[in-house]
Amino acid sequence: MSKDNFLKGAAILGIAGVIVKILGAFYRIPLNNILGSEGIGYYQTAYPLYVLLLTISTSGFPVAVAKLVSEKNALGDHRGAHKVFKVAFLGMLIAGVLTSIFVFINAKGIVKGLANEDAYYALIALVPALFFVPIMSVFRGYFQGRQTMTPTAISQIVEQLFRVTMGLLLTYHLLDRGLPIAAGGASFGGSIGAIAGAITMIIIYIFQRGKIREEIKDSPRNEETVSKIIKDLLIIAIPITIGAAIVPIMNSIDTLLVFKRLESVGFSKAEANALFGQLTGHAQTLINLPLIFSTALAISLVPAVSIANTKKNYREIKNITSSGIRTTLLIGLPCAFGLFILAEPIIGLLYFKLSPEEIISTGEILSILSFGVIFLTLVQSLTAILQGLGKPLVPVANLAIGAVVKVFLTYTLTGIRSINVKGAAISTVTAYLIAALLDLAAVHKYTRLKFNTKEIFIKPFISSIGMALVAKLIHVSFINIIGDKLSTIIAIIIAAIIYFVLLIITGSLTYEDFKLLPKGDKIANKLIKLKLLKR
Repeated sequence: MSKDNFLKGAAILGIAGVIVKILGAFYRIPLNNILGSEGIGYYQTAYPLYVLLLTISTSGFPVAVAKLVSEKNALGDHRGAHKVFKVAFLGMLIAGVLTSIFVFINAKGIVKGLANEDAYYALIALVPALFFVPIMSVFRGYFQGRQTMTPTAISQIVEQLFRVTMGLLLTYHLLDRGLPIAAGGASFGGSIGAIAGAITMIIIYIFQRGKIREEIKDSPRNEETVSKIIKDLLIIAIPITIGAAIVPIMNSIDTLLVFKRLESVGFSKAEANALFGQLTGHAQTLINLPLIFSTALAISLVPAVSIANTKKNYREIKNITSSGIRTTLLIGLPCAFGLFILAEPIIGLLYFKLSPEEIISTGEILSILSFGVIFLTLVQSLTAILQGLGKPLVPVANLAIGAVVKVFLTYTLTGIRSINVKGAAISTVTAYLIAALLDLAAVHKYTRLKFNTKEIFIKPFISSIGMALVAKLIHVSFINIIGDKLSTIIAIIIAAIIYFVLLIITGSLTYEDFKLLPKGDKIANKLIKLKLLKR
């Protein structure tokens, strides 16, 4: 898989991610209005457990499937690649059955243990999703291993579309039966989405089956045993699953620490809850938005690096690694600086029902968390590179080190009244900074890549700083003329245009980058004629 192909794959998944996030935003706003705080409480009680169980059952195996399939296809062993898919499918089928039965049988006990028995319907409604999502994840991993990202993108959009439409319809229709049942309707929207996404992947597979059979015909018959495939899958999947579970577990511990430490320095339960809501409900949500693109890039990086590593093509490994890090910073840096420079105005724009004091407080939290975007996006891409190199335990260990530091800092800093919940934000940024630096050192060690500091770091940094300064200048200049909200919107739009211009001026964008865009080659050729771009 060439550098261009993996970037195209990332672009496809990135576009799908934007659509999915827009649909998700459309879903959460009316859902909050329909259910209110109480109903959303039932919904949110069930959702974290669902996410944790899905993380355990699906996070590692799609990556493992993609890696093994890409490696075997690179060697022309299409029969072996398809056997990996079949073995993984059976494994995920069993995982789906076990997790869904576990929740179905223990749902009442689970919600009772969470001291929220009215969340029963919201939890039980997610049982079908626990069965279908693992199945869907294997199909996605198989096609990603074949360097075909379109099936994953299509299924993501279909899944979210059904989740949003059916979830809202069911919630509204069941509202007369009480909030607990209506929250169950909202949850069941997720199950319907999972079923639709799985069916979409199966249909795509059926249409591709003829091509797959032709490839298998020409493949050698020296197949690996099922036990060997299972062993290879587990060797890759288990470390990734552990790594993926660290963040949700860390966040759960963090939640307990923040509340207890805030109360220990004199904040009431209501005040502690409000501060925690500002951190996780408002600021953290915005930090997650840039991850749409970095996650897409990471998914595309694993098979790309894996293929180059299988072929011992060290030059290609270095090219892909360098391009992956550069593209990550082209995403992470402007998002971080933009959120930092316009933190308070953005909070005021999006969460207009907050009081002025809450907007200021949440803006301060966001300004701290904004730097975490740089390190978190880097961690995602560097983790993918190390996984592709067959070193999945390295980023897990690095993230675990960051997590330990985070817990220590959260406990210490949130116990200082003047810092309070901002201490949790500082600890989050520090944790990902440590993990990113350790991952970067590991990538350098295993690839022997000499980083082109100017191309990878300095040019994106200069472009991002210039964009942020323009954004601040525009906002300050227009705020007294057209108001805070409109000036924020204009500042963001102009800043995006300025960033694009600065990328061209500094030479951060290449001809190959433009080829990823629709009709990008035509745009690039015009810029070359204007002597704004080099081929």
